[in-house]
Order: sequence, then structure tokens, then C-alpha cells
Amino acid sequence: MEENTPTVSLVSCMHFVQRGVAKSVPEKIELTEKELEKIIKQTADDLRITEQGDDQSDEEGETETREPPANPNDEFNFDQYDEEDNTTANPIGIGTVATLPNLGDLSEDVQIRTEGPDSDEEDDIIKPTDNLLLVGHVESDASILEVHIFNKEEGSFYVHHDIILPWFPLCIEWLSHDPTDPQPGNLCALGGMDPVIQVWDLDIENCLEPAYKLGKKPNKKKKIKRIGHKDAVLDLSWNKNFTHVLASGSADNTVLLWDLDQGTPHTKINCFSDKVQSLCFHPLEAQTLLAGACDGRARVLDCRTPDTHRGWSLEPEIERVVWDKHNPFCFAMSNNVGKVAYVDCRLDLPLWTIDAHEKEVTGLILSEQVPGLLITASTDGTLKTWDVTSGGATQVSMRSNRCGQSLCVATCPDAPLSLALGGDNKQCHIELVDLTVNEQVSHKAPPPNGSVLPPTQAPPTVTPLCTSQL
Repeated sequence: MEENTPTVSLVSCMHFVQRGVAKSVPEKIELTEKELEKIIKQTADDLRITEQGDDQSDEEGETETREPPANPNDEFNFDQYDEEDNTTANPIGIGTVATLPNLGDLSEDVQIRTEGPDSDEEDDIIKPTDNLLLVGHVESDASILEVHIFNKEEGSFYVHHDIILPWFPLCIEWLSHDPTDPQPGNLCALGGMDPVIQVWDLDIENCLEPAYKLGKKPNKKKKIKRIGHKDAVLDLSWNKNFTHVLASGSADNTVLLWDLDQGTPHTKINCFSDKVQSLCFHPLEAQTLLAGACDGRARVLDCRTPDTHRGWSLEPEIERVVWDKHNPFCFAMSNNVGKVAYVDCRLDLPLWTIDAHEKEVTGLILSEQVPGLLITASTDGTLKTWDVTSGGATQVSMRSNRCGQSLCVATCPDAPLSLALGGDNKQCHIELVDLTVNEQVSHKAPPPNGSVLPPTQAPPTVTPLCTSQL
């Protein structure tokens, strides 16, 4: 048993996907030996060129020349997003920056199979009641994107398919905007230790390459200038109101706003003095972006005029930021010494600040379905729930995690009291928790109005729904 135990097994990031967006039977790519040999050789050549020819100078090519916008203070035309027809977006131009897979160029060697002996197997079929859980898993020297199936009604949880990654994953964001198809897709953007963002099609299994990439590394020999970030990508946020916009925060102290239709960074925001490690677009206002950085400040930015912003401090380093959908002027932020603060953007100081945990708060959720429910997770190995409806934060429950130090947490959009925790326990790095077994948490959730979480003097322990040991 000890020989089979990996030296490292942890979950660095995860994201739940709502029901009904995935194909019931994902397409499968089957490669001939000839095509596989070509891909392996090309990958080896690319790696060799990258290692030998990287230009680490500050020369960049982050933006391209375009026609000036009608309103110079509104580059993305955020003011008019309600009046636009997103289905007419022009996908032309993505090939200039976003590298498309080479598989489609060799149709005689590549076959996409949608039916066959495996297609009717029950585990292959994604049901309308299934949720996808996207997991960035690192085991020993391997980095993997795992696509799990979670079905609360059936109590099932398993890996449907996985994708080998070339680097350590740090953040995951789901998006439906496919620049090559007017119909909504099922895509996943991944950021990691590499400055180039990968976007994968989750409806295709056995992929060896992403659907496209955002950014390019410099190469002196090929006279390629850098496009995008210079360092690791720490967080991503997709704009659900302006769907061709994706924001990325990086260890290079910048935020980039990507135009997915063009595959290029359209706007660069560099008002930060340290790494940007948490981003969140406002759920209602397309132009408003919340960013948390290691300089100890959370900033609210208007993407139409990114040079102007408001900031609030929670030193030494901001870990996570999240909007409160039920109070559109408010957001929560956490830091690396266990504090959590709640901010009204109309005020200069936070409404309240609490010592939530003993170590960094790596998981921070304000429930979109249950008003007033705040969930925090920490590397101190605990998960807590809070009632924030009464002008402060009252602890409701606390539990010790089986997954070790909690590195990330996600809530199921179709079962808001079902959580997934990711940690560094080699024997149990993913844990599912059902908060409905706690009467204090679930008694009035979701309520018609009023307080959601009645306070308790002795926080009870929440038992897990099921634990996956992978």
C-alpha cells in the first residue's frame, strides 16, 4: 500500500457546472498510430524550441491595432451590452492568437466517434440531473483536469473523463461562449504556472490539445512577441453578461480583459503592486470587476475606465473576493491570516471584519440561492458557515475536514447546500459535504425572506454526504 501512495496528491482548484449544459454522450476522438506519432513529435519539437528560444525581455505584443471605439472610455461597449445580439458575434480572427487544435487538419487520420460499444454504458451517459465538477488534480509529477459526475439524488460521484495538463493548474472557470460556434458551448478555461491560458471543450473526450489558447510566449528565433501575461495565471472570471469577455489575474501584477472572439487581450489593468490572485465580475453589472491582490487591497474596477477604481484594505494579502448577489453593492474578502471582511462599496470602510480562521481563508462563498449564507474554508482544516443577515457575521456551524488543508471549495448550483472541498490529503483529496444534515443550516433555507441561518451557541459538526478517495 505504501509503495502505491503518491508523494503528492492535492486539488488546487475546482468548479461546479450547472445541469443541462453538457452533451449526454460526449464525442470521442480516436487517433491512429500515425497521427499519435505526429502529435508526440510535434509536441517534443515545440517544447525544445520553447526551452531554447524563449525571449524573457519586456518587449510585448499584448494588444493589436483596432478601429477606435465610438466611446473612447468604453472600449468593450459595456454601456450597450443590453442592446446587442451576442449570437451575431464574429468568430473570425481567433486563429491569429488562440492556437486551434491541429487534429482537424488531418481528417483521414482522426475519427470522432459519437456512438459505439462504450456509448451506451451508463457511466458514459451524462444525465439531465447530473452536475459536472471540474477538478484540477496534481498527483506526484502529473497534473490532470478531471471531469467528475455528481448526482445528488442518486448519491453518485465519479470521474467521467480526464485531461492531462502540461503544468500545475491554479484556477478554473467555466464558460459557454464558443467563438467558433453561435450556439452555447461547454468550455473550461484553465490558468496555471504557465502564462498561456488553455480553453478545453468539455464535450469532447480524449483530447490531446485544448480547443484554443489565449496568449503566446515570446520566441526570438521565430520573431514572436509576447501576447498576454508574463507570469502564472492565478485566477479567471467570465463575464456572464458580456459573454465574449474573460478576465485573468496574474503573478505579473496585472489583470487582462480578453476578447474571446478575437483571442486577444483587449485591455490591460496594472494598478496593482503585487500578484492578483482573485477576480469576480459583478453578477448584474457587466462593466464592474472585483479584484483582490497580494498587496492587501481589494479593488472595484469599472472596465470602461480601468484607471479609476476604489479600494479597501485587508492586509497582509487578499486570498479571495466574492460579490453578494442579494446585496449588489456589497462583497466579501478574505486574507492569508484568517480574517474575513464584508464591504459596502458606498462606504470607505468595511461594515464588519471577523477572525474567521487561524490560517488563510482559501474558500469564500456567499450563496447565490440562500441569502445570508456565508461559507468559509481554510488551510487550518476547518469548514464554517455564517449568518450575515443581521449586520454582522454569526457562526452557525463548524466541522473538521477529511481532505486535509482546504485549498478550494465549490458549491453545487443546483443543490446549494452541497459542497465540494479540495485539499492535500493523499488518501482523500476530494470531499463532498451535505449541509442539509445540519438543522441549524437548513431549517429555513431557502427562506421567503428574513433571517436564513438561526445562530447557535454550540456550533454543530456537519457530516459529509460522501467522500471520494481517488
